[in-house]
Amino acid sequence: MDDRVAGAAGIDASVAHPARRYNYWLGGKDNFAADRASGDELQRLFPKVRLGALANRALLRRATQFLAAEAGIRQFLDIGTGLPTADNTHEVAQRVTPESRVVYVDNDPLVMVHARALLTSTPAGRTAYIQADLNDPQSILDDPQLRGTLDMTQPVGLMLIAVLHFIHGKGAAKPIVRTLLDALPPGSHLVATHATSDFGTPEQQALYEQLVRDGKSDVWTRPFDEFADLFEGLELVEPGVVPASEWRPDEGDTVPVRSDINLWTAVGRKP
Repeated sequence: MDDRVAGAAGIDASVAHPARRYNYWLGGKDNFAADRASGDELQRLFPKVRLGALANRALLRRATQFLAAEAGIRQFLDIGTGLPTADNTHEVAQRVTPESRVVYVDNDPLVMVHARALLTSTPAGRTAYIQADLNDPQSILDDPQLRGTLDMTQPVGLMLIAVLHFIHGKGAAKPIVRTLLDALPPGSHLVATHATSDFGTPEQQALYEQLVRDGKSDVWTRPFDEFADLFEGLELVEPGVVPASEWRPDEGDTVPVRSDINLWTAVGRKP
């Protein structure tokens, strides 16, 4: 993407952004040199990181399909949506139920530009986009577009896909998740994926911790126990907390070793 386009949209193309780096790993074109350099450096140090990105995207599709087809969810709040690509949340949900409604949230201006242009709904359903930061969940809940698109008295699918690991600090993610869940009615579901170092060698874990300290990675990994605690009070959907590639894989899928994915996943229902 041309840096001049970025400047016109108020985007600092010199600073890597997670949504654009993710787009690069998925083979997209909506990224800048800083995003590619950041992605290449992480992939040099952790060669399987792109496999994790692909597994994460596939999980989004499978989990959305489950919520729409089996759990009866007809409206979704997708926070940290990233740049549009194949099988966005509303596309998967509306293939099952055309009346599904989706509100997308991200903090990257480039995502906003693309979302408004590309995330178009079926005539029976509806999509909306909010530019906001997950660090301030109440501002998302108070946004008029959210209230104008979703019926907050009916179950909602809360999608936190590969976004909570940008909330740094031990225990820092749970209050944000609780604020969001407390605003949703019974029958709502939480879908989350989260980067982890649980499957790496001690040397890899030490290397990654150093990258975070040096400001060379913006991903704060969490172990199994801390990720599972995000689902406190929810009814876990089988198979529970597992790596992304192991959550209800499609028939015929090859399930990679856990150290190739490094993403915890779970789906939970609010009773």
